[in-house]
Amino acid sequence: MSHTYTNLLSHVVFSTKDRRPLIDAEIKPRLLGYINGIVNESGGKVLSLNSMADHLHMLWESPPKLSMSDAMRIVKTNSSRWVHETWGLQKAFGWQTGYASFSVSRSNLAAVANYIETQEAHHRKRTFEEEFVELLVRHGVDYDSRFVFG
Repeated sequence: MSHTYTNLLSHVVFSTKDRRPLIDAEIKPRLLGYINGIVNESGGKVLSLNSMADHLHMLWESPPKLSMSDAMRIVKTNSSRWVHETWGLQKAFGWQTGYASFSVSRSNLAAVANYIETQEAHHRKRTFEEEFVELLVRHGVDYDSRFVFG
């Protein structure tokens, strides 16, 4: 076969370092725009992107040339550096080391995008920690609760 054909949709979740509430109303729209640009530069496509003060959700179509770990390293490193360069007072800003990534079927795309776009409503009812564990359980990901938020 002379061409590569993929449908690599993922819902990715990662938090700020120590889950500190560092994504404020001033930073959020520009940070999300910058992350969108990083993904586009890598050959991917953001389908839905939203954050709360302490974490971020992204639904994206990843390029076949990048592993998930390489893509997350690129997104997190470059966006963190950009925050430091753009907002000198945000020296504490950083991303937690890990992330979660869940495969998404094309048929479930709208539901996942809606979930991401309505984050504010979800977090009126539950914490990020509760949401994160629920996502792990729903997607059948084995985890050790001692290390999820360590």
